[in-house]
Amino acid sequence: MGREQVHPDPAGETGGEQAPPRGIVVGVDGSDHSHCALVWAAREAERRRRPLHIVTAYSVPIFAASGLDGGYATVDDSVIREGAEAILKHALDKVAGYNIDVDASVENGDASGVLLDISETAELLVFGTRGRGGFVGRLLGSVSSALPAHAKCPTVTVPLICADRLGEITDDKHVLAERAKSGHQPVENVVVAGVDGSDQARIAVLEAAAQAQRLSARLRLVCAVPQYTGSLAWVPTPMDRDALFADIKVQLDAGVAWVRSHFPGLEVETQLVDGSPVDILVGASRHVELVVLGTRGRGGFAGMLLGSTTDGVLHHAKGPVMVVPDRDDPRLADRASFGPMLGDS
Repeated sequence: MGREQVHPDPAGETGGEQAPPRGIVVGVDGSDHSHCALVWAAREAERRRRPLHIVTAYSVPIFAASGLDGGYATVDDSVIREGAEAILKHALDKVAGYNIDVDASVENGDASGVLLDISETAELLVFGTRGRGGFVGRLLGSVSSALPAHAKCPTVTVPLICADRLGEITDDKHVLAERAKSGHQPVENVVVAGVDGSDQARIAVLEAAAQAQRLSARLRLVCAVPQYTGSLAWVPTPMDRDALFADIKVQLDAGVAWVRSHFPGLEVETQLVDGSPVDILVGASRHVELVVLGTRGRGGFAGMLLGSTTDGVLHHAKGPVMVVPDRDDPRLADRASFGPMLGDS
């Protein structure tokens, strides 16, 4: 069992700078959504042998009081803080059985801003798809929309429908309805990476490969080709779709060789499908360990993989989704030596 520490004072209020959190960071607010994220984060910290930092954030509401000559009324900060500390205590109890180092802190401020700051030094940020309102200030609502696009480290969003695969219990009516509709979905030991030929997607593939290696899982590179809409100026007209698929397959195979050169022994496969990238990746999320995407991608035949596609996948995913920010990676330099590159015009 790891150490447990609670830091109730926000950074800067104790007269000294708090050490920046590193390792795996998870945002919690006491909701079932955040409990799922917490369990996933604890398992990931154990896999990576990294510390887990649990954080909740709140801001004190201020109400305009027209009867006070334009003054303002505030609620008692101590009451809100006590509630936030109770949430952290429950979270610490929940992960007490994991073989990890754990600490926790209450932060004062907008949840998105707090976690965005933490992302500067964190290895990974984890949170649920949405959370409760009230004193913790929409921790998982606005956060799950804002952070993947702006965080400085990879983020993982864990939807509540993952509760059963994580051993959690929920009575959420939307989750129960979804389970009744889709039935039991066995989870393959597979990590899926969405690819579209952009460097952003290649960076996501490298992170997905590392995750597959941690899980002793297969890596599946998925490229979805939507129907031609007339927006692809570089595609000859009329477009020979069979020839296009054959060309993409050659480039995907070259990408597989590149990944294997950096991750020897990793089992890598490709899936080239006809259809909407959002629909294909959301469907995959039902029965794989993790879907990995970049923050943005290229336009063209694979359809802005991490702009609108990532946003769509995050909103509808049935499993955990990792979003990897754009960054420099020296391993990109040798990709061209393995053959044609997906997306080259």
